[in-house]
Amino acid sequence: MTRSNLIGGEMLNWSDLHPVDARPAAAGPAATALLAAALHPDDAVLIAGPHDADLITDVAARVTSVDLLLRSAPDAEELAELLSETKGEVFCGSLDRFAGEHLAPDGQLSNGYDVIVALDGLERLVGPDTATLPWAQALDRLRARLRPGGRLLLGAPNTFGFGRLVQPDITAALPRDEDWGRDVADRTPAGLKSLTAVLQASGLTVDRLYAVFPSLVQADVALTSLDGFAPVVAARAVAAGNGGPLLMDPYRVVMDAAEAGLAFELAPAWYFVVGTEPPAVLPEGVVPDGAGVLLEEHLLTAMKYDDHAELRRIIPEYVAWLGAGGAGSPDNVIFDGTSYRLFGEPQDLDVVGHLRRFAERTLESGSRQPWPAAGDPHLLTSRLASMAGITVPEQRFRRAEVIRPLGSAEQLTTVARLAEELAHASARAILFEGTASGLRRSKPYRVGHAILGPAREVRRRLKRARWKIKRAVRKVRRR
Repeated sequence: MTRSNLIGGEMLNWSDLHPVDARPAAAGPAATALLAAALHPDDAVLIAGPHDADLITDVAARVTSVDLLLRSAPDAEELAELLSETKGEVFCGSLDRFAGEHLAPDGQLSNGYDVIVALDGLERLVGPDTATLPWAQALDRLRARLRPGGRLLLGAPNTFGFGRLVQPDITAALPRDEDWGRDVADRTPAGLKSLTAVLQASGLTVDRLYAVFPSLVQADVALTSLDGFAPVVAARAVAAGNGGPLLMDPYRVVMDAAEAGLAFELAPAWYFVVGTEPPAVLPEGVVPDGAGVLLEEHLLTAMKYDDHAELRRIIPEYVAWLGAGGAGSPDNVIFDGTSYRLFGEPQDLDVVGHLRRFAERTLESGSRQPWPAAGDPHLLTSRLASMAGITVPEQRFRRAEVIRPLGSAEQLTTVARLAEELAHASARAILFEGTASGLRRSKPYRVGHAILGPAREVRRRLKRARWKIKRAVRKVRRR
């Protein structure tokens, strides 16, 4: 029967499972898939740090025994009751108080664990009673409890990931309840190189390294590389995980970083796997196979470089594919140069709806267009539809609808482009006005004006006389 044991450094009035003003526990489909791939039925497992209750019960159903190490006393009691029929114990307290007396003289635990799971990282393994515990020392304490040949599943947040690039850290001025003062040595090493160096210095060989999106607390996908269509999956996860004010469009930032080969280093977090090699993509099947490029990217590239010929070739082909039974917008369709195939679930939209979705995403991303800058989705949709011979009715759109770029940077870029276009239009107007003024001052214009002026006056008087005659005739007829 599972029991809860207080080991020191526990937090009596705190919950990581049900936070009020703090991060939730580690969870997500990628975390579940990783545990399913790495655990064996006869394993003795230690789960260190806050993990979602469903994740813990899933592990308990797969292995022989599960011990938990938590800093929250309420969480420890709740999970001990939840796992009452499971073999194992719940230890409540800080990592630096965790049963050091049970270690053998060589620093290894004689009856240690086959697997240690710390997918939330190491930062929340201690409370405010622990003055300092450097990240490397915390890692060594966990490693010491691992049996020879055991497996370690470790999560680590990125202190300079996509989150820092796409969203302002408004909460920095308003510390959360868990942001108590800590020694500077407690921080997670900054960057992938620093983390890898600490792991190597501890004698650990990383067998699998995953980039996790969008975060450790909601690990939707974990990838060992960002090639092929993996950046699209990562970009969707980051975009879905970032709301509110944005510095830049999250989706485009990830796609551009992947094109530059920087997306892995800028991932929001990583999983380090020691002692086993799970699948390269978690969960499996979320990244499509095969050659090609996302149709949206192909169209945006053509628009960026003013390739009207390519746009007029691809749009009719894509519309024809939709007419033949296709059901995907450009952000959900793969184009391999000759054919189209769906990437994800079908979308219940008509042809104009698919083109409108692409127009909206283009405007939201602030991507360059080969036409005057505007935020009117009707105008852009109509222009694209006309390439396939389709007329978009006005009633399909709300009047005066304007779509602005999501990110502040793209908004400023759009404003700059509008200002440039306005300056060019103003310069052309001034040039036209100067040309017209010069014509009015020219001798041929003055001569023509002198000749035509009297003729215009005669014509005007004749029209007035005809009107008077007609009115007199109507009066006579009425009599």
